[in-house]
Amino acid sequence: MQKIIRIGTRDSELALWQANKVRKELKELGYESVIVPIKSLGDIVLDKPLYELGVTGVFTKNLDIAMLNGDIDIAVHSLKDVPTVLPEGIIQAAVLRRDDYSDVLILKGNEEFFGQPGGVIATGSLRRKAMWLDRYPTHKVEGLRGNVNTRLEKLEESETWDGAIFAAAGLYRIGKKPDDAISLSWMTPAPGQGTMMVTCLQKDDYSLDACEQLNHKETEICTTIEREFLHLLEGGCTAPIGAVAYIDGKTEEINFRGVLLKKDGSKKISVAKTAKVGSHRYLAKDCADYIINKGGKELIAEDAAETVAPLQSIFSTKKLSELQKESLSETIGIKDSDFIKIRFNRIPAKVMKNEIENVVITSQNGVEALLNSFTRDEMNFKNIYCVGRRTKKLIENRIGKVAHVSKNAKKLAEYLATELENKKVTYFCSNLRLDVLPAFLKARDISVNEVEAYKTMLSPEKIEDEVSGVLFYSPSGIESYLEVNNPDRIAFCIGETTAVEARKYFEKVEVANMPSVDSVLELVNTYFSKE
Repeated sequence: MQKIIRIGTRDSELALWQANKVRKELKELGYESVIVPIKSLGDIVLDKPLYELGVTGVFTKNLDIAMLNGDIDIAVHSLKDVPTVLPEGIIQAAVLRRDDYSDVLILKGNEEFFGQPGGVIATGSLRRKAMWLDRYPTHKVEGLRGNVNTRLEKLEESETWDGAIFAAAGLYRIGKKPDDAISLSWMTPAPGQGTMMVTCLQKDDYSLDACEQLNHKETEICTTIEREFLHLLEGGCTAPIGAVAYIDGKTEEINFRGVLLKKDGSKKISVAKTAKVGSHRYLAKDCADYIINKGGKELIAEDAAETVAPLQSIFSTKKLSELQKESLSETIGIKDSDFIKIRFNRIPAKVMKNEIENVVITSQNGVEALLNSFTRDEMNFKNIYCVGRRTKKLIENRIGKVAHVSKNAKKLAEYLATELENKKVTYFCSNLRLDVLPAFLKARDISVNEVEAYKTMLSPEKIEDEVSGVLFYSPSGIESYLEVNNPDRIAFCIGETTAVEARKYFEKVEVANMPSVDSVLELVNTYFSKE
């Protein structure tokens, strides 16, 4: 039977229109599909400008999570909302033919305010705000959030706004573009504006094959250049950057223009350049380098220096990358340290003498410990059972096929208790492993041969009083923290197993949507944005 492709989308009118367009085009190609609406953080938190949320991909994160969890097969996005770096395992499957990429102004009254010093314009976009203030420095720009319909309603209800800025394509797609809308041709659009993007899992060959047939090559070339320019300037939602490229059909030249502005519109660096199609490999880099050489980095640094001090302070019990730290809102300050240190044991060779029928591995450390003692060929495992998507991926890349993966140790124990024919497992674990899995299995007459593959050593650090939240990634991390700190803060936990341990000591415990560091950081952003 033919696979039915599940199309993930936000649940706004515009997002559903875009998803249904993809569904229609897939149907014309002979593919069956269904729409699966999912809410995003950008739809839920409407009382803050996008750049204050501090989350990369506020409109795409929840769709990414749904895809990685297996709830949807593909996702349809407005390309301008998609981060320039996609999550591991997710790829761009197609971009559809681009629509009008311009910004338009919808007036509340007449155009007289253009020449007056007190004009008031509404937008939630940092780029549009900066570009408007660059052109009309005596005007005021106020925040406007929500989907297209919500923003139109807020404009209608406002007694102070003279107008609001929208993407032309979004208004056109849902039939809401007024005849008297003013095209802002001088305003450089967001990279990818007017374009729909489809993503899918890299390993999903069926969905990938289907979506690749929707791809519009000319649009792909142009938007790739725009997004590379954005990425090279290290922009995202926190810097006012515009970029647009188009191909001149007569000359076969790609025309590109880009701009970086100060947030208040007081400074601007622009670039314009052309390149022949096929010789455009360095077009984005050349333009980004030009911006940087003209003082782009200093301009971004000026904005950063003027940013207010963090309103919240958190501490991660695991070292984070700079990219991960940058995903946090600028209102949140973070420090980090490894509260757990791992030392791999030398596992005796006799352990691998015979085939092991049922192997249990509950962490990536367990995988690395095995690989520290044995080569892939030396590990004679029949069935491998594990905890966590990342652990599964590491096992399948380095050791072999996983028979079953569960979200946490308890779920895996419940599965094994009902599904195992041979009532015996070999558990490669730490010296500080939890009792959840072995106790559950032993109580159901399943023999558990525990092999201590690595040692987990506690390495606590006293943290400062102003820290209001702590990020935990394992029960051992909680144990380490409590050796020198009090449980009088919010515990942000990577998964339910860690949360169960945290609830024994902390009054406030928050759990990430999925067991990943990025999801924990998103949880922190969401939590403090509600305060």
